[in-house]
Amino acid sequence: MPDDRPAAGAALADLPVDVAIAGEEPLGKGFREYRRYHFLLPGDDHRQPRTYDLLRFGRVVAVLPVDLARNEVVLIRQFRLSAQLANGRGDLVEIVAGHVEGPEKPAAAARRECIEEIGLAPSVLVELFTFLPTPGASDEKITLFLGIVDAAAVPERAGSAAEDEETRPLRVPVEAAIAALDNGAMHNGVLVLALHWLARNRHRLAEIVRDGDGTGGRFAR
Repeated sequence: MPDDRPAAGAALADLPVDVAIAGEEPLGKGFREYRRYHFLLPGDDHRQPRTYDLLRFGRVVAVLPVDLARNEVVLIRQFRLSAQLANGRGDLVEIVAGHVEGPEKPAAAARRECIEEIGLAPSVLVELFTFLPTPGASDEKITLFLGIVDAAAVPERAGSAAEDEETRPLRVPVEAAIAALDNGAMHNGVLVLALHWLARNRHRLAEIVRDGDGTGGRFAR
């Protein structure tokens, strides 16, 4: 009987696919485009392309702002209609996040979003990792940064007036944030992932900031 188990030490990684896009068409456009794609995978019958609809969301940045001196994280509260529809709790706890605009570099977008959503720019940004939050429905690609901030300078209210956005920054002790995570009290996916990273790395934050090298992280210019 063949052994289908992967060989010891085999790389576990996403791989490219030789996919052929046979056509695409717009289905709608609002905040982002919704499109239908017709495509073929290797081995498919070329007379019968597959069809898939997805939201073209594009590049996004998220920032976990941390005050090393005070051992605090800066989170935000913001109303999300989708959360209200999903579970009746639309007043979400989140971290800084937003779209990368046009040719903007991710680090520049991360600094801009911090200014807009928590009212100040980080003194240091360390890029941690990139992930796809909803690959079954969208091409959204999020790059997560660690941002070092002075929590004492955080205002009570923030948000981009141009986007009709209102955010309420929250200064939270790191241990309290992790306890809330453990209790399942917060459901924003980016926040949950960022706090899991923080729980694993909170005892070496100073080292990560000094070296710009935490879990693949690097200083963002």
